[in-house]
Amino acid sequence: MEKSQKRLILFMPSMDGGGVEKNIIIISNYLSNHIKNIELITFNKKFNKKFNKKIKILNSNAPVNKKFSKYYKYLICLIMLVKEILKNKNTAVFAFQANIYCIILSTVLNFDVAVRSNSSPSGWTNNIIKNFIFKIFFKIPKAIIVNSYQFKKEIDSKFNIKSKMIYNPLNKKEILKKGKKKININFFKSKKNLKIINVGRFTDQKDQITLLKAFKKINLIIDAKLLLVGYGPNKTLIYNYIKKFSLTKRVKLIDYQDNPYKFIDKSDIFVLTSKYEGLPNVLLEALTLKKFIISSDCPTGPREILVNGKHGFLFKIKNYNQLADKILLYSKNRNYYKKKILLGYKSLHRFDFNYNCNKYLSVIQNIL
Repeated sequence: MEKSQKRLILFMPSMDGGGVEKNIIIISNYLSNHIKNIELITFNKKFNKKFNKKIKILNSNAPVNKKFSKYYKYLICLIMLVKEILKNKNTAVFAFQANIYCIILSTVLNFDVAVRSNSSPSGWTNNIIKNFIFKIFFKIPKAIIVNSYQFKKEIDSKFNIKSKMIYNPLNKKEILKKGKKKININFFKSKKNLKIINVGRFTDQKDQITLLKAFKKINLIIDAKLLLVGYGPNKTLIYNYIKKFSLTKRVKLIDYQDNPYKFIDKSDIFVLTSKYEGLPNVLLEALTLKKFIISSDCPTGPREILVNGKHGFLFKIKNYNQLADKILLYSKNRNYYKKKILLGYKSLHRFDFNYNCNKYLSVIQNIL
């Protein structure tokens, strides 16, 4: 008698709307068209409508509170996962978050697990004990997926493993379609000034303060405006900086947007100031919309996306003087640097939607 295919549980406890969330939605919906029995465990219902109806979504009944930490959500969803495994042990798990906890559970409850690591180890492996634990348990998953070659090199070397590199699938059609939508603010309407944008969580990792320091410097030299789109714990810090240096007429903050593409489309430059990444989706989206990119040369992703600076500018992490110089250089030579934008756009074939989604399908089918 042929063995029945395992149930697949996708594990993503905390969904807030960033690049990881975009990727799990894209990948899950693709998998659901090829795998019959798929469930998703996530804390709340905020993004349920974005998933294919073929996917059974298990949300927590715990009260929703914005102040809940991600570790609280991890705990609740891990308890849910334990219950699901005990009900049906013919199950495999694909974890997008709380990876180490899922791996430990897999050893206790004896189920197969694949994990997707989302950011460079340089951002989360500064603790000796944590490193030791990861070195032991990273040997267990059937697959550890990363999303850039530099990322793969780092994680393989650090933990002595063989990870699988799969680029983020890029849905160009959706991005271009949403980019054409009108925006409901007048901030970017003038054709005279240089329009700069940053989209991302307001956290230490994303380091918007470095961008504000650079903007404060260029604001004395050129006519420019800066739009910051996002959410997160550093919002007050960012707002206070803007107010302190009298930048309120030149810098605007807006909350997380379901469609950030329409704002990116109206800008001239996309700036990324992260201290570390995995493969920042937002740079791929900016290239799709043919925007010039200036990015920190952080581990990992930006250098790979921009092909060592051929498709945009790179600057040293936290170096706001260098960033300011790069912005000024672009502002003086916009027409000259259009060729970098076009080269970047043409390079996006590496992130082909179907090709990379199919790579994910192949990995997951091996654990079912």
